[in-house]
Amino acid sequence: MNNTFSMDFAGRNFTIKTNYVAAQADGSVLVSYGDTVVLVTAVSSRIAREGVDFLPLTVDYQEMTFAAGKIPGGFFKREGRPNEHEILTSRIIDRAIRPLFPKDYHCETQLVATLLSVDKENDADVAAMVGASAALGISDIPFKGPIAGVRVGRINGELVANASAQQMLESEMSLFLVGRKAVPGSAGRPYDVELVMMEGEAKEVTEDVIIEAIKFGLEAVRPIIDLQDQVSEVVGKAKRAVQEETPDEALIAKVSEAALPGLREGYDMPRKLERQGKLGEVREAAVKSIGGDDPILCKKVAAIIEQLESRILRDMILNDKKRIDGRSSTDIRPISSEVGILPRTHGSALFNRGETQALTALTLGTSSDEQRMDYVGGEELRSFMLHYNFPPYSVGEARPLRSPGRREIGHGALARKALVPVLPTAEQFPYTIRIVSEILSSNGSSSMATVCGGILCLMDGGVPVRDIVAGIAMGLLKEGDKVVILSDILGDEDHAGDMDFKVCGTEKGVTAMQMDIKIDGLTEDILRQALVQARDGRLLIIGKLRETLSAPRPDISMYAPRITTVKVKEDQVRTVIGSGGKNIRQIISETGVTIDVEDDGTVTIASADAEMAARAVAMVKWLTEEAEVGKIYRGTVKKIVDFGAFVEILPGTEGLLHISQIAKERIAKVTDVLQEGDEVMVKVLEVDKQGKIRLSRKEALGAEV
Repeated sequence: MNNTFSMDFAGRNFTIKTNYVAAQADGSVLVSYGDTVVLVTAVSSRIAREGVDFLPLTVDYQEMTFAAGKIPGGFFKREGRPNEHEILTSRIIDRAIRPLFPKDYHCETQLVATLLSVDKENDADVAAMVGASAALGISDIPFKGPIAGVRVGRINGELVANASAQQMLESEMSLFLVGRKAVPGSAGRPYDVELVMMEGEAKEVTEDVIIEAIKFGLEAVRPIIDLQDQVSEVVGKAKRAVQEETPDEALIAKVSEAALPGLREGYDMPRKLERQGKLGEVREAAVKSIGGDDPILCKKVAAIIEQLESRILRDMILNDKKRIDGRSSTDIRPISSEVGILPRTHGSALFNRGETQALTALTLGTSSDEQRMDYVGGEELRSFMLHYNFPPYSVGEARPLRSPGRREIGHGALARKALVPVLPTAEQFPYTIRIVSEILSSNGSSSMATVCGGILCLMDGGVPVRDIVAGIAMGLLKEGDKVVILSDILGDEDHAGDMDFKVCGTEKGVTAMQMDIKIDGLTEDILRQALVQARDGRLLIIGKLRETLSAPRPDISMYAPRITTVKVKEDQVRTVIGSGGKNIRQIISETGVTIDVEDDGTVTIASADAEMAARAVAMVKWLTEEAEVGKIYRGTVKKIVDFGAFVEILPGTEGLLHISQIAKERIAKVTDVLQEGDEVMVKVLEVDKQGKIRLSRKEALGAEV
């Protein structure tokens, strides 16, 4: 017998149905939000994976095209590789739930969220996030939930939860956040809702607005947390026992004695490769001397060393107030940047922050270069693309090159969100823009280096951006009352820390952010301090970027296509194209330009050769020119009738040359003077309301005289 649980969520009915489908999964729910329906299943192996000290978790969100009543394109007519939205949704679910499993739980675990129906009004991401929590909650899989997601917008100064996609077009912010039930509560409440994860984009909103949006969102998910509690109470299974690994104090002492001096020496080395080299030597020596030929013991020794490394780093920062590279908690690493380093790209920049280095390159194209994103909710034409690459040499490794993974897709999407608010409109700058960020060296915050390098290469390429954007990654270490917020974190600080908070924006406000939290107890005061500290760091970085390039260059690269836009009437589009594309092909053949014609009459001409572009524009204008009273044209006789001749004066435009207007003297027959195919000079006498044109040859002859 299935169970259905419902509750109002942001003004609309939200339903969780259990014991209905996918009965062989450890946990399965059918979540409905309006007519958006997502099936989420959770399955976990009964046996821990051997030789791992982490959670082998896989999260897959997939959109079935039948959800929107569509048949997939392509030859195979079935769903293929995940699109960008599926990848990003999978990532946000993974990032939210991964920290909430017991640290000693090592069983293969998989969550699959399948979009079965979409109504374009209710957010499938929200339904999938809640479904993931509910499926885990009713299963026997150990999980510190429930959690719930919400999308917060700000429309006309008012915060809104889970607004429709159409309404969000008017929002100055789109913040997706996930809250978790934390017991006990404060201020007489049975529980608090703590922030677990968030990411979003904004149109330069202030830090105070973000704080208010987070508080608003965390309260908005409270009903859905209550709903999940109700579901678990009725149908939830008892959780599996997790075998906690009892610390081997004798082994820990032995490893500490052998490794601690060398590890501390390693953490006194500020440069990453030197430090990693030293730590690697210490690790290898300890594992070999203590673990010997016992692979299980070797893994235990390696795990203890990792814990010791984390402890050393945390003690340095929390107790000694010292970071690996000697900075204070608020200091930013040394910054340098250059622009115009690639002579044939349309814009380029090299951005360095400490040991992190990003090379960004700009390419400008036409509307035909736009990226078509085919989602179940509809098609998106993307005129701004940002692609992030993370080659193995950037971290000193030798690995096969692979296609972009979820991490690369996620970092590129975050950097893209950060830059979108300062881009010019299509009317101001009718180009398709692509940025590629190659991470040449990485020691933390490479996605934020991409933001900084990205804005520089845009300005170097003459893109008229409204302002300079910079990004910074913030960290946190918290133990009891000891709290340290770190600006511009290193890779080691990210790994051993309790928070990774990336913030991007201009001097006016925030344009994008992303936060992952590994601990409980993130207070409003900590969050506010992190945002203020991030703003101070961002302003410093923006100042450094201005020293390199203070404003966009006045013109685009000589190697970039020059785009000219010509507007013609909608009924003239067919004339520009010509029968079977004849006219377009002729323009391209004679000028070598790229030309795009939109249904609304917008004709876009692109060429790096200004002379050829001007010639193409002239050809389009000639094709679409309208007859002007009093103007003389060289026309072609198309048809002769008893009372005159029809003369084509412009492509597709004919007028009547009456027999009385052919010659100054009276003529008996039209064919006495004209034959079909003759070229003749005519003057436009009149264009009536119906568009009919009256011509005169004799007045044109008079004008010639």
